Amino acid sequence: MPFLGRKTMLGRLRRRVAARQPIVGAGAGTGISAKFAERGGVDLIIIYNSGRFRMAGRGSLAGLMPYGDANAIVTDMAREVLPVVQDVAVLAGVCGTDPFRIMPVFLRELKAMGFDGVQNFPTVGLIDGVLRQNLEETGMGYGLEVDMIREAHKLDLLTCPYVFDADSAREMARAGADVLVAHLGLTTKGSIGAKTALTLDESAARVQAMHDAARAVRKDVFVICHGGPIAEPEDVAYVLAHTTGVDGFFGASSIERFATEVGIEEQARRFRTLTLPGKARSTRKTTRKTARARR
Repeated sequence: MPFLGRKTMLGRLRRRVAARQPIVGAGAGTGISAKFAERGGVDLIIIYNSGRFRMAGRGSLAGLMPYGDANAIVTDMAREVLPVVQDVAVLAGVCGTDPFRIMPVFLRELKAMGFDGVQNFPTVGLIDGVLRQNLEETGMGYGLEVDMIREAHKLDLLTCPYVFDADSAREMARAGADVLVAHLGLTTKGSIGAKTALTLDESAARVQAMHDAARAVRKDVFVICHGGPIAEPEDVAYVLAHTTGVDGFFGASSIERFATEVGIEEQARRFRTLTLPGKARSTRKTTRKTARARR
């Protein structure tokens, strides 16, 4: 795929919003997901370790567990995804808290591979309670993700970080983020979706709060929504109708997992409805003994 450049991508997003069309980002766990998301007209494609776990039939939160080197998984996925995308920005999900990467060096490597931008994933923003506090206290906090986005901005990469509340939205806006993805938790619905989530009205209120906090810092930052009960197109439409100034939606499970679950099952069922020509055959075995008994 061509290197699109941050300026080109931001111009496209501004034209999209000016035409009163939502920005749509898609998570891709496989090359075929990326290929057909592009054909479907998405503006951004983002690959990160959860995409691989998700398309292996596991929940997206597997990406937060010690099931692999998140940053290494992304660079491995790049070989599959980057060559099939023709004209859409592809972003890498970067684990900004990774203590085994020199982050400025790693970001330059991602740019050289062909990535147009980055997102902060896996993110400690999804972790709360005592564990989150301990992570912050021991040098593995959300601030490292903010630093990663700031460094990526210096390298002229498009930056689309997850934010979780007004404070993180302000931090990422100050770091120069281009598109803030207001995260409302694990996506519900589907075979492996979450069951605990906010209502759509609660989601709209939270997204609005993050939007307002970010725009108070910078007027040019885009804000889109993601996760929780915002799972289907009608959910997105509801949130956009009940917020002001929100620019679109990012879907991962919503775009690739849902389509895979429904599409494959439906296609298999269509084949299952076929019948063989001719009369039905008996499945009862006839032996010499039973044949004599019949006589």
